[in-house]
Amino acid sequence: MILDVVLAVIKIGILIGGVLNLVLFLTWLERKQSAVMQDRIGANRAEIFGIRALGLFHPFADGLKMLTKEDFIPAGADRVLHTIAPFLSLFFALVSFATIPFGPTIEIGGRAIPLQVVDLNVGVLYTFAMLALGIYGIIIAGWASRNNYALLGGLRAAAQTLSYEILLGAAILGVAMVYQSWSLQEIVQKQGELLWGVIPKWGVVVQPVGFLLFLTAGIAATKRIPFDLPEGESEIIGYFVEYSGLKWGLFFMTDFVETVLVSGLLTTLFFGGWHIPYLTPDGFLFPGGTMLPLPYVVVVLAQIVAFGIKVLFFCWFLLLVRWTLPRFRYDQLMRLSWKALLPIACANITLTGLILLMIERA
Repeated sequence: MILDVVLAVIKIGILIGGVLNLVLFLTWLERKQSAVMQDRIGANRAEIFGIRALGLFHPFADGLKMLTKEDFIPAGADRVLHTIAPFLSLFFALVSFATIPFGPTIEIGGRAIPLQVVDLNVGVLYTFAMLALGIYGIIIAGWASRNNYALLGGLRAAAQTLSYEILLGAAILGVAMVYQSWSLQEIVQKQGELLWGVIPKWGVVVQPVGFLLFLTAGIAATKRIPFDLPEGESEIIGYFVEYSGLKWGLFFMTDFVETVLVSGLLTTLFFGGWHIPYLTPDGFLFPGGTMLPLPYVVVVLAQIVAFGIKVLFFCWFLLLVRWTLPRFRYDQLMRLSWKALLPIACANITLTGLILLMIERA
């Protein structure tokens, strides 16, 4: 029992530490990536002992700035709710990572240790439930600020999140039908199988439409351009318009944490998670029977690194989208979800069911 608690604490520390450090890196990456796209230099002023390191010290400078800025609460605002709202948003975003496997189940001393905080047989449902609960922090922030613009931003966020959370759920139904499981670890393991002995059975191969739907809905879940209407910085309408200092920084961090979360889910559900094509616990086994043996430790480390690389790729891609596409109007955003993407998701579920039924009866 004590060992289980210790292992859980270690895994939580590794996961949360990795996510938060990646968030710091993404704040720098977004600045440099947008600068390259706009033909400018980007953040490069912060330095330590004359060393600028391509602007890598800027995230730490931003943290110090937010810690030392005035914590402003508007007159008439609900001080308690105004204070806890950003913590709620960040908390639910972080706990959503609990069921995402960042590596295979390993054996140490005859004990099986899954490389995820908790392996639930309904891990997909848990993750999306936690992601959906994060909207309470946004709604509370808009309402507690006693500001009509903030309230409007909170209402926009509620409507947008409801619309695209339904689409997220519909997009992954096809994946659950194909792999016959709601466990993220089991879904990843089944993606290690090969179709016709050659093609990895990744989610993007068996559910390409589901992948595109999930990608679109995932971008909307992060509330970033082109789906940033809950924030609407250029319109001075946003649920955090009355926030400053560290509490504003927590909302800012939540957006990036959700970006990492969506990237992790895309990797887990559609790109094999920690799997590397043809890599087995004993080494690479290529079609035709050719074997390249590798030590078990090397295999496990390679799979963990592969998961990290896939997540980083999708983080980069989501940042690319944010600096490429223009913002939707609100009516366009709602029409896209309810009248375009949701019917496609329903058709994809129906078609998937028909194909699986034909395969079963064949």
